[in-house]
Amino acid sequence: MREVPDPTPKPEEVVVDVAATAINRADILQRQGNYAPPPGASPYLGVECSGTISAIGEAIVGRQIGDEVCALLAGGGYAEKVAVPVGQLLPIPDGVPLVDAAALPEVACTVWSMAFGPYAGRLQPGERLLVHGGTSGVGTMAIQVAHARGAIVYATAGTPRKVEACRKLGADLAINYRDEVFDERVATETGGQGVDVILDNMGAVYLGRNVSALGLGGRLVVLGLQGGVKGELNLGALLAKRATVHAAGLRGRSLLEKAAIVAETQANVWPLVESGAVRPVIDRVLNLDDAAEAHRLVESSEHIGKVLLRVR
Repeated sequence: MREVPDPTPKPEEVVVDVAATAINRADILQRQGNYAPPPGASPYLGVECSGTISAIGEAIVGRQIGDEVCALLAGGGYAEKVAVPVGQLLPIPDGVPLVDAAALPEVACTVWSMAFGPYAGRLQPGERLLVHGGTSGVGTMAIQVAHARGAIVYATAGTPRKVEACRKLGADLAINYRDEVFDERVATETGGQGVDVILDNMGAVYLGRNVSALGLGGRLVVLGLQGGVKGELNLGALLAKRATVHAAGLRGRSLLEKAAIVAETQANVWPLVESGAVRPVIDRVLNLDDAAEAHRLVESSEHIGKVLLRVR
């Protein structure tokens, strides 16, 4: 930890005094030198936060100093203060503590835009969703939102404890990928029809089996590369299923795109959170000084849900 100058808001930004931030895979990749922040973004780690507005840009209307918010960030969350474009602010959902709300922006916006958005998953009620990494931050959110919206949810996880956690969150089927071949189990469960949407955090290592698990018109949405960046794609299988492979991302999008995603997420996911149908799943809360320990925990994949950092 070190002292740096306080941020000052641009005309369409606010400064948030950070109550908490969260560990995301993007932070780990950036720390390792493999994921530079977008041009113009803060060089510091942290792609989401919750806190209280302490300064307001001159073009801002409708926001007040003292408002409690959470926010989607391009960077800068591992700090006491961060400047945030106004379009990336979200209210704290009713019933969610301020610190806990730091677990919501990144995963909620990712899940809404990639599983349900018009340019990616387009998941509809009654369709089948397969979520890899069901107990990750994105996985726990995807299971809950898809279940609440009437989809049939399948999830993969790596231990019996995590498999049971997926079931409790609303997964209709949870597959231990260490014991079963997931695409074979999907074929059995669906009578060979496959799934409509796959949210994949693995990339290359799962590419062939993901295409195998898709049904007619299926949509594979790749949002992570934990299993490698280069894979072999059977175009014949893809053509036969009239399926698509969509590479998704959130951090590098324009301010206008992010603002639209944030607004859609607030309109569609926040009511589910406030009703209790969806909740932030938090493994533990550490202090900002313990960021290294938090990174080690997330890299070990022993957690379920989000690991937060409280800013003191």
